[in-house]
Amino acid sequence: MKPVVALIIACLLTLAGCQSLPDKEPVNEQGNGNLPVDGNNGDSNKVLLSSQHCLNEYLREEGRVHYGPCLKIITVNGDAPQIRPDGFIALPVATALTLGTSCVYRHADGSPIPATMETTEFTIAPQTFTRPGIRWYLHAHKQARQVVGCKPTLSRSKSPTQATD
Repeated sequence: MKPVVALIIACLLTLAGCQSLPDKEPVNEQGNGNLPVDGNNGDSNKVLLSSQHCLNEYLREEGRVHYGPCLKIITVNGDAPQIRPDGFIALPVATALTLGTSCVYRHADGSPIPATMETTEFTIAPQTFTRPGIRWYLHAHKQARQVVGCKPTLSRSKSPTQATD
């Protein structure tokens, strides 16, 4: 077999194998990736909230990533959260909750700056989570750069809610 033909066959087999891999996040019948949390263990009336999340923003003009603040949920209604293996916390829908959070800013290399650690509470109203099975993220702030303090912002996206100019 000629080397060119062998290379084409190898590429086609690789492509076929990649196409048969499962999606990163399961997709429901609406195609939006929001399957119920775990229908088999009583979590079907819950949402998923990331237990910790760090903001990053790619600085195109500088060709590098700016490491923004990180937030970690340290309590749910005063108790330590039960973190799932995937890093999310299952929370009930239509329920008022108080989350204790810890925020910390990071150096240019991504390492935390201990002196910037701050804690604050974030209140969730009963009408905040109305549909079960949806993944949420609690950001330390609305943007990754030019911010100070811990001002938690709830979002469906992993990205900052505002880009920095």
